[in-house]
Amino acid sequence: MGAQPPRCVVTWTIEQVIAIAPTPARFVAAEVAAAPARWVALGADDHAAWGRCRGSGREPYDTMVDHVHVAWRCTCPSRSQPCKHALALLAMWVRGQVPSATASERVTTWVEAHARRELAAVAPPATAANGEGPEPEDAAADQPPGRTDLDRSRNERVARLRHGLVELDRWLDDRLRTGLSDPALARYATWDALAARLTDARAGAMANRVRRMAGLVGARPDWHELVLAELGVLHLLAEAGQRLGDLPAPLADAVATACGWQVRQADVLSGVPDTDEWIVAGRSDTREDRIEVRRTWLYGESSERWAMVLSFAAYRQTLDSSLRIGSRLSADLHRYPGPSTRALIGTIHDGPSGDAAAPPALDIARWCDHAGSALAAEPWVDRVAGTVRAAPTIDGGRWVLTDETGSLALAAEGPGLATVVAASGGRPVPMTVEWTVDGVIPLSVHLPDRVLDVGPRADPSFVSAA
Repeated sequence: MGAQPPRCVVTWTIEQVIAIAPTPARFVAAEVAAAPARWVALGADDHAAWGRCRGSGREPYDTMVDHVHVAWRCTCPSRSQPCKHALALLAMWVRGQVPSATASERVTTWVEAHARRELAAVAPPATAANGEGPEPEDAAADQPPGRTDLDRSRNERVARLRHGLVELDRWLDDRLRTGLSDPALARYATWDALAARLTDARAGAMANRVRRMAGLVGARPDWHELVLAELGVLHLLAEAGQRLGDLPAPLADAVATACGWQVRQADVLSGVPDTDEWIVAGRSDTREDRIEVRRTWLYGESSERWAMVLSFAAYRQTLDSSLRIGSRLSADLHRYPGPSTRALIGTIHDGPSGDAAAPPALDIARWCDHAGSALAAEPWVDRVAGTVRAAPTIDGGRWVLTDETGSLALAAEGPGLATVVAASGGRPVPMTVEWTVDGVIPLSVHLPDRVLDVGPRADPSFVSAA
């Protein structure tokens, strides 16, 4: 058998593919088509991916995706864009299932034509307002090679994002004017239409928030309070996102990322690493938009900082289980822009191996200060992790973690409560927990001889075993 062509370097993540899907159902349909056996003439390079998918038609559908300027083209009759074939091609490319190849003249022509249209949409006029000034070519000659194109592309993305956020603010005004008793809120289409517009504006993270909010309507007696709080967060991000240029750089990065600005993994990995001995302290799995999300929390022994590594799995895929709770590894972590705890693991120097000591356990009062600082830096975050020494008990008919400095209410849906109660024996024990808007969720209990992983687990009927 001949040598296989080298794989194309992946610079997207699967969640970015999910974010541009018009609806969750469209991505699920794309997953069915994301099987290399259904495709012929697959290939990818540094700008595009292409292939022909066997569908219900007589001829295979010819599909191309520009993964630099985020554009697609397909010969299928679908009116929903991107179609499931474009999403499937992107998903296979992200997973390394599309071999590297040389683009044909047809693909190259399409990519170049689309790039020219993108630049033309944001290009300055040929002459100044007084009729004088250099031609665009002369002005570009004064710029570093490639810099003008990059700046124009970025400016176009910022303008598109700002337009989407302005539209979101108008939608929020309408919702508050009509009130939360409006019957339209009970229809998923009301939220999905807004999410689709935000996706078009490259605000995928905001679109995901909107779709999750749709699931809150009528789900519990206090849903009005939860939806109103989420609407407030959306308004905060919409206002901040329209003023990115006026914000301090770290805050602007955090706002842009929270709105859905796509940060390539390659850009994150090119940053200065945070090298440390990392304790794998806790893990939690949640279902978001038909995707299982695993948050693995790491604590740096020298830096005394927390970091969060994400893993994603669609139906019948596998979540990353390489980071065993209670282990230690010496590694380079590359953090995303802004104050976010999200990070990517770079070079692993040693491990993961052995049983690590627990992160320093705080009392309730100091842990509340820790969580409050995180929320002050990013008011839109919905999860904050830390390690606290406390005992589980019942107060006012609700389970809480308590010590002499205060109490933390536990989330009613926390699955590990019984294990925590049994392991603690009613005494204070160190445990890594995750703050959420519904209360604190125990993730792991650090006993002298072992660590108990008690965090929420993914549905085994949805994801495959590692």
